[in-house]
Order: sequence, then C-alpha cells, then structure tokens
Amino acid sequence: RRYPTVELRAETFNGSTYIPVPSDSAFLKALLFELRLVDDHVFVEQRDTCTRISHSSVYSVSTAAGELWPVLAFHKSGLIYACVPLVESTLEPRPPLLTVTGLSQGLALLLGIMDYVSPSRKNEAEMNTKIGQLRNLLIQACPLGTPLNTNIRSLNSSFEDIQEMPVDKDQPAWRSSTYKGKPQVNVCITEKVKCMQYDQRDVVDTWQVYGAVNCKCDIEGSAPNVTLSLNLPTNAPPLQDIVVHHCVTSVDPAMLMSTSAEPLHDSVYNGPYKFPFIPPSDSFNLCYYTSQVPVPPILGCYQLIEEGSQIKITVNLKLHESIKNSFEYCEARIPFFNRGPIAHLEYKVSYGQLDLSREKSLLVWVIGQKFPKSLEVSLTGALSFGTAGKEHPTDYVCTGNTAYVKLYFRIPDFTLTGCNVDQHSVQIFVPGKPKITASRELISSDYYIWNSKGPAPMVYKPLLD
Repeated sequence: RRYPTVELRAETFNGSTYIPVPSDSAFLKALLFELRLVDDHVFVEQRDTCTRISHSSVYSVSTAAGELWPVLAFHKSGLIYACVPLVESTLEPRPPLLTVTGLSQGLALLLGIMDYVSPSRKNEAEMNTKIGQLRNLLIQACPLGTPLNTNIRSLNSSFEDIQEMPVDKDQPAWRSSTYKGKPQVNVCITEKVKCMQYDQRDVVDTWQVYGAVNCKCDIEGSAPNVTLSLNLPTNAPPLQDIVVHHCVTSVDPAMLMSTSAEPLHDSVYNGPYKFPFIPPSDSFNLCYYTSQVPVPPILGCYQLIEEGSQIKITVNLKLHESIKNSFEYCEARIPFFNRGPIAHLEYKVSYGQLDLSREKSLLVWVIGQKFPKSLEVSLTGALSFGTAGKEHPTDYVCTGNTAYVKLYFRIPDFTLTGCNVDQHSVQIFVPGKPKITASRELISSDYYIWNSKGPAPMVYKPLLD
C-alpha cells in the first residue's frame, strides 16, 4: 500500500536528499537483491562488502534514483514483511536509528500484520484470503500512513463493519469495536519456568519464572472501567520486573520499580497488585512479571558415562513437596547427538514408560499426570549405537559426555509464585452482574538437567580460591 501524503511529507522533510519510492515491481526486485534472496551466490561489492554488514532489519536499497533508506524488512516463514518509514529530517548525514520514530511504528505495524497472517501459513487458501483482506484492514489500522492500531487481528475485515463502527469521542483508540451481550471477563495467569541444573559442587543451578496475565473482556460501552487484583500467598516472594499494557490507567510507581537485578530487601513492593484499565476489544496481556522463587519445581540428576562401545545413563527426578502433584503432561526427553541410531537398549524405570523415537535418536520418558507418593522417579539404562547417517541429529555444543535431559510439563490451576486472581476482587463499573472466569497454569520452558559427569556449558561458575 502506498501513501501519497506520506511521500509528499518525505519530499518536504528530506529536501535535496529525498529519494522517491520506485514502482512496486522495481522496489520488490531491489529488495530481494538486498536481502540476498536472489543472486546470493554472486559477490556484489555494493551489497556484500564487509562495510555493509547489517546488524538490524533496516536496509539501504539501491534504486535508479539512488539509495532508498531506511527500508525496514524481514523474512519470516516464506513471506517478506517490509515498509518504508518516514524520516522527519534531512537524510544527510543519516540520523541515528533511535531518533527515527517511524521505525518503531513501522515495526509494530509489520509485527501486527505477521501476527494476523502467520497462523494461516500452512493453509494456502486461508492465507490468500487473509492477505486479500489486508488492504481493507490497513484502511483502519493506518488510514493516512500513520499507524493508529497495530493489532490487526482485532480489526473488522469488511467495509460494512467499518461504516457501522460508532464514533464516540470517549472511546480509546485501542477499543476497535464495541461488544453487545452479557458482560464477561476471562483471566488466565501463565507462568513459565526456565531451569539449568548441573548437580555439581562448584556450579550454581539457576532458574527463573516469567508470568503473563492474559485478559479477554467482553463488556458493553465505549470505555468501560475494570480493576483487577493479583494476590500472593503470605510470605511468598514478591512480583518483580512488572511491565503493564498501555490500557492500564494508573499503577503505584513502586510496583514498576521493583527489579530482579537487585537483591530482595525490605523496600521491595509486596502489593497489593491492582491494575485499573480500559480493556481492548480483543484478548491482550495485561502485564508481565518475574519472581525469585526459592526452589525449582522438579529437581533432577543426570549421569551419562561411556564404557567402551556402550553408554550408561542414570536419571533421577524429584518433585518438590510444595508443588501440586497433578500434571496435564510430564515427560523427560533424552537426546543423543552426533551418534548413530540406537541399536540396543536395556532400561529400567521406577515409574512411567519409556519410548524410543522413530529416528532412534531420542528417548522419551513419559512420567504421566502424577508422581508416585515418594515424589521420586528414576531411570537407568545401557545403550549402544549403529552407524551415524545424515538424518541423525548433530549439535556443536553436545559432544561426547556433554549431554542433557529436557523436561516438558504443564500443571493446570497452579502457579509457582502462588499468584492468583480473586474473582470477587474484579471490579467492573457497568450495569448487570458480569461472569468472571479465572484460571492459571505453570509450563516448563527450556528446562534442562545437564550430565553431571560431563563439561556442561555453565550459566554461572564462581571463582574458586
């Protein structure tokens, strides 16, 4: 989509340094060349010289009239997303990227388009339909060249809907449409836990918790007011690194100042965590947070030892007693890189079942939906391998005894911090009794247990005297 008004403004701002945007076909050809998607096997000095190494998604594209800059572009899942942002100054010398406000606006718009299009990339017909609707959606999202709403998924896809949208001076820009019906609010707290465990004396295990509070508010009115409170158990570690959605109208500044970069002390904000906001029409993440929880949910130990042509493994896992013993799924995956297919396997598991992947390069230990009463499970085994082929996985980090077990699990109706939403504390200033639905979950994310008998890559290793 082209905006003559923006091009006229660019000519006014840029003066003698102005480079016009070429025709669509010429621009596409030049962009493909710059992104090395054509003629990538040929060395072209103006594109491939070391002085043109790009550390961002901002490019200078060669056209018949000169170098067109800045062109914001990236390649994702077989599609190219690109725009030419307005620079409200002369282009010689080139201003620093951080001073060009159009770059951040353009990137937000492209990411919104990608979020709208990419879920359909495996269905060609559906994707073609969505791309066909983009022109109508851009009339709403970016009517005169300035992005007003970058959440493309929340917009209506037909002109009829656009014309029926009510004009209300109190309605904020992020409420793209109004809701008719019984008021209801859905809130879901999702916490993800990352972990690196080594079972070594001189290496510190690390774990982090990241939380997101997702909301979907179906409420009548152009600017309804909602207040939501997050609660923590007594003596629970506080929430930190809190980032709020722009629809939040006010928060205690101390809440936003609490950071995990500093050790916990008495001045850390301990709540209450109240968020008054005017919700967007679509689902959105009200806030993000971290927390310094005292223990990881599952403690593990992994030992891999090579004995001649055989490998012997031992895996011990223990669920911490404070964790809810009710999983949607829980499994440990044990990959074997840079080796051939598993030719011989002997094993013993105290709980669950062990499966071998079709490629015979991965053991999947399905623990299931509960740990036993002891909260401990173990696996021992001996393996030998055949000749490695091209189809078998390789890894530059995991060679020899450097290996890991990766855990995958989800615990519904549970958070590691104890964070929850009290349904009775949700305040909605609209007529009628709204239906409030609150849920929470804990999900593993990059949860590694490294071989304690091998030189694992260390996240943190203290200096020894």
